[in-house]
Amino acid sequence: MSKNYNAGDIRVLEGLDAVRLRPGMYIGTTGVKGLHHILWEIVDNSIDEIANGFGSGIIVTIHADGSASVEDDGRGIPVDIHPKLGVSGVEVVFTQLHAGGKFDSSNYAHSGGLHGVGASVTNALSEWLKVEVYKNGTTYRMEFESREINGEVKGGIPKYQLIDTGEKTDKHGSKIRFMPDKRIFETVVFQFETIARRLKELAFLNKGIGIKIIDERIAVGDGYKSLEYRYEGGIVDFVKYIDEARNTLYDEPIFLSGERDGISMELAFQHTDAYTENLFSYVNNIPTTEGGTHETGFKAAYTKVMNDFARRIGMLKDKDANLLGDDYREGLTAVLSVQMTNVQFEGQTKTKLGNPAARIAIEALVTQLLSEYFADEANGTVGEAILKKGMLAAKVREAARKEKEITRAKNAIDNFNLVGKLTPCTGKKPENNELFIVEGDSAGGTCKQARARSYQAILPLRGKPLNAEKKRIDQVLANEEIRTLISALGSGIGEDFNVDNLNYHKVIILSDADVDGYHIRAILLTFFFRYMKDLINEGHVYIGLPPLYKIAKGNQVEYAYDDGALADAKARFGKGASVQRYKGLGEMNADQLWETTMDPERRALMQVTIEDAAEAEKLVSVLMGDAVDLRREYIIEHADFNKVDSFKPV
Repeated sequence: MSKNYNAGDIRVLEGLDAVRLRPGMYIGTTGVKGLHHILWEIVDNSIDEIANGFGSGIIVTIHADGSASVEDDGRGIPVDIHPKLGVSGVEVVFTQLHAGGKFDSSNYAHSGGLHGVGASVTNALSEWLKVEVYKNGTTYRMEFESREINGEVKGGIPKYQLIDTGEKTDKHGSKIRFMPDKRIFETVVFQFETIARRLKELAFLNKGIGIKIIDERIAVGDGYKSLEYRYEGGIVDFVKYIDEARNTLYDEPIFLSGERDGISMELAFQHTDAYTENLFSYVNNIPTTEGGTHETGFKAAYTKVMNDFARRIGMLKDKDANLLGDDYREGLTAVLSVQMTNVQFEGQTKTKLGNPAARIAIEALVTQLLSEYFADEANGTVGEAILKKGMLAAKVREAARKEKEITRAKNAIDNFNLVGKLTPCTGKKPENNELFIVEGDSAGGTCKQARARSYQAILPLRGKPLNAEKKRIDQVLANEEIRTLISALGSGIGEDFNVDNLNYHKVIILSDADVDGYHIRAILLTFFFRYMKDLINEGHVYIGLPPLYKIAKGNQVEYAYDDGALADAKARFGKGASVQRYKGLGEMNADQLWETTMDPERRALMQVTIEDAAEAEKLVSVLMGDAVDLRREYIIEHADFNKVDSFKPV
């Protein structure tokens, strides 16, 4: 390392070099999430074109070679020469960072892609990218590639300038096809279900737009696996879809729409017999999973209107205190979609809205429109149903508050008697500590012997914990296993949850690889999802993956975590190898459990994340709620009833 540091040591990155050098700055990660991010950048561009009234639909295709394409019937990327850069609009869009038509509101009234880096980032991180533009009755084409230059791989280099192919066409729009660069990404295999979920969400948010996905890797009859989405009801259909597995308090969702100060809003919401609220917000079709000013405006207006309505019809008396927003939002499912220009997202990942103007506009719109809704006597029964639900929630909240005060006084929750339950670690730094939640005392005993005492704690569960779906917080707090878990984590529950107080930054569910083990895992994840969602959102929840098989021959020992790995190991070991199938954690001794499942250097952990909040909400309610028919349909669709256990020891 040189001791001198001069101006000549400063490296100037040109073109798209910065993207390939630091891809995480632009797409967050080079894992599977980042892989799909470069597809979303192209999809979002097409959606922006269609949503602004310049087309009717898009087609996303996963091709047999692993590449992906997005085609829309919009205006088509500009093909004329850029007045300052001297190259075609297509080349500008795919090679210049912070270049695009979305910085000028005369081209797009609103858009999700505001940084102008989307298409160029996708190009930079692809082995090759091909563009076809259908415009002016003809077809234009241009291709880009990654290429080694002076010993360094550079991405997004034009193979040739934009050409008019002379191929006549009546179509209009653009088609972009690209192959993700395997030198950049950990995996380049697109996931059909991941793409389909996002496209369905976009179809809900853009009423009447047709969106189709085709997977040419999977043949079906004379064609390929495909799905098509079009929702004429828009976000009203979205709310109905989310609430399909629940009982609703009134028949149709409330729908409000309007515009103020250049900010347009669509809001649909409905109440169910559930005990948690679910608010899904979007700005220019981008999910704002961390909320922001638009959500703040909605909540403030909604609470005020409901309290005013309650007093107007006499359900709240002069002497009564106003209900809290949390009371009125119990059982609420709401979708808030905002369209606006000059969006201030917090970071390129666009998860939180920061515009103060959005709060003012949304609060004013919701106050006006919802007040008008309840001024109509025909909607009085809907309002009364919401008020009754809110007032019951307020009573339960007050009872729970008193119970918490009594509990704290007795040291029963915050310092619950964990003797004989939790085996703590000796480490005092939560960021280094791990909590293993294990199934039963037998597995718990083995884990205690296997663990690293300085940073690994063990909490065995006695029987199955409470299914928190459709349980009020007071019912949850009454369950001893749940109270033990809350106390061990130290971060509180529900509205009192504070991730800063977490005692263990890795919370690892470790259950047997059988039906009971998977059920316990699902119950714990449901509890975290319902009452400690930030524990998941902040990346603290993991699933431990113990091996299914032990293969041994002489002094050689290997562990396999699935049937594919077992087949590979058996082929390598040859004849004379013995195979042990582990049915539970208790079958392993402490050394084996440490070596395969608890040693950070060798174990396999799966981090639990929420990729699609609305779809996760729907899935949890279907699988863990009371909708037997919907759960049966899901199982029939996704379960493999023809799989045969062909395991035979050799």
